[in-house]
Amino acid sequence: MLKLPASSKDKRHFYIVGGLIVVTTIVLGILLQAILPIKASTAEQSVPIAWLFRVHIWLLAFLFALVVMFMLYSLVVFRRRKDDDSEGEHFEGNTTLEVLWTVVPLVVVLIFSFIGIQTLNDTLAGGSDVQVTAVGFQWSWRFEYPNGVVSQELVLPVDKPALISLKAEDVIHSFWVAEWGPKQDLVPGMTTSLHVTPKDTGEFKLRCAELCGLSHWSMLATVRVVPEEEYTAWMEQKVAEQNLQTASK
Repeated sequence: MLKLPASSKDKRHFYIVGGLIVVTTIVLGILLQAILPIKASTAEQSVPIAWLFRVHIWLLAFLFALVVMFMLYSLVVFRRRKDDDSEGEHFEGNTTLEVLWTVVPLVVVLIFSFIGIQTLNDTLAGGSDVQVTAVGFQWSWRFEYPNGVVSQELVLPVDKPALISLKAEDVIHSFWVAEWGPKQDLVPGMTTSLHVTPKDTGEFKLRCAELCGLSHWSMLATVRVVPEEEYTAWMEQKVAEQNLQTASK
């Protein structure tokens, strides 16, 4: 059986708690990543976002272990024993610890600020081989292509950098395809933008991620990422349909 140091000033307490913190951090980090899967994985812009999420998960696991392990260890090891009416040990302030718990969090915040800015820059970068305007309104979406094609679904070719211009007709909405990663607000009276380069074909769901009214929950649209030749055929079909409608008027 492990015999704990008798004095509360014994440095071995810190070694024991340190070991508990490391073990708890590893277990909790693995558990959190298992129960909180990161969907962002099907666009180039999703890579830095997914990485940043994983870093935050490990940071949260460490901070939780740091606080809880010290607290639980103190409650168990330094609890008042039965029939012990003596006064507890007297502690003075510790300048070293006070400096550490002020400077270390500041440094961590600065580091994560830099990482966050770098991640944001990575997600904002991209080409504009394909351009489309996504218009959000209560509570639906409309997609307008430069050649005049208007669609209720967003169709993009795989592996082609796309520039999606975002406009809102009424209130603030938010454009979010979870599998792509980036999220961008649509603000009335201005045009915002989002760069995305889809890596995988398939059908996804566009959601409004900003509470925008009574039917916010139903503000969904289908997003299809298809091979380039299929995208070209779809666009030609839409143009033909549009020309037919114009001629019949």
